[in-house]
Amino acid sequence: MSCTVAISNSPGFSPSRVSSSLFCKSSLSSSPDKVLTLNHSPSSSSSSPSSPLRLLRLQKPPSGLNRASGDVVVSNSSSPTLFKRKRPARLDIPISCVGFSGPATPVVDAREVVEVDGDGYSVCCKRGRREAMEDRYSAVIDLQGDPKQAFFGIFDGHGGAKAAEFAAENLNKNILDEVRKRDGKELEEAVKFGYLNTDSEFLKEDIRGGSCCVTALIRKGNLVVSNAGDCRAVMSRGGVAEALTLDHRPSRDDEKDRIENLGGYVDCCRGVWRLQGSLAVSRSIGDRHLKQWVTAEPETKILQIEPTLEFLILASDGLWEKVTNQEAVDIVHPLCVGVQKPELLSACRKLAALSVSRGNCKTTRLIEYSSHYYLASIGSSVEENTLWRLY
Repeated sequence: MSCTVAISNSPGFSPSRVSSSLFCKSSLSSSPDKVLTLNHSPSSSSSSPSSPLRLLRLQKPPSGLNRASGDVVVSNSSSPTLFKRKRPARLDIPISCVGFSGPATPVVDAREVVEVDGDGYSVCCKRGRREAMEDRYSAVIDLQGDPKQAFFGIFDGHGGAKAAEFAAENLNKNILDEVRKRDGKELEEAVKFGYLNTDSEFLKEDIRGGSCCVTALIRKGNLVVSNAGDCRAVMSRGGVAEALTLDHRPSRDDEKDRIENLGGYVDCCRGVWRLQGSLAVSRSIGDRHLKQWVTAEPETKILQIEPTLEFLILASDGLWEKVTNQEAVDIVHPLCVGVQKPELLSACRKLAALSVSRGNCKTTRLIEYSSHYYLASIGSSVEENTLWRLY
């Protein structure tokens, strides 16, 4: 095998750094100080394994390379060019892909904590390990100018925050519209169609994602609590926790039967029961791709407000997956009942901190009045700030 090699004046080719043996015979061209031709002979290598290395260093660096007949030839020019290793140019990567017209990445809510200390209610939202908060809340007091009316809601988004944002902004309006249509009667039906209308309006927006909801409407001495999904409402009655809602999960027998009767299926994926192998709740606003089986119709419970109802906690599953109903009431009760100044916000913070300390990765949002979760507490002590006295 014959080859012609140009050797630059580099430390890498210095004889002092060569440790291996090379057996060759050299044939110099017309410019012996520019070109070195190496002919490798396997037979000579095997016959004399201990032959010393013969290396010629060029006095002048080559200026260019010409390839011909399988050999590499170095040509000299009047202005010799040094072969120097250079750092590659910096790559400028565009933010958007050229040639693709997909939607831009939405801005996420990366806040760690959201706290609101309102009149008779408090809100605390603490983001878990997830990138952004997808939960939202709604708190409207002095509803329609009436200090005895109020609306509170927790909206636990999934697949983005758009559905939760839409529900937080529109659900209370749609419920009140239905209440007016019925002249304040048939509250359960009014709330039902308020949820369904909000769902229909959101689906027209052609936006992905969905949201679970739990709401509390206080109107003319009644407490109307509704939910769709796994957000939950828990009432303290004399220090005893009373769940006012049931979580809508595919594992519930009645929900499983409803889904299967509609042609869907429920299975267990890594310990979590899911609808169509995807969604872990069976009711929500949104979720267009599963709308055949996922309904936005809520379950509603109506209570007459009385002094034994001490406070109400509304929260998403970020709280209830780590804290039991009675634990939540036990934490809130000494801060809100039988004290001169109820500390609703402190109670919210304690519940959020407890959930996070137990490994919650979701957002914890509370209205005592988030991961992600919410706590809502309405009213406080029996003597001064019960729901009955406050509204």
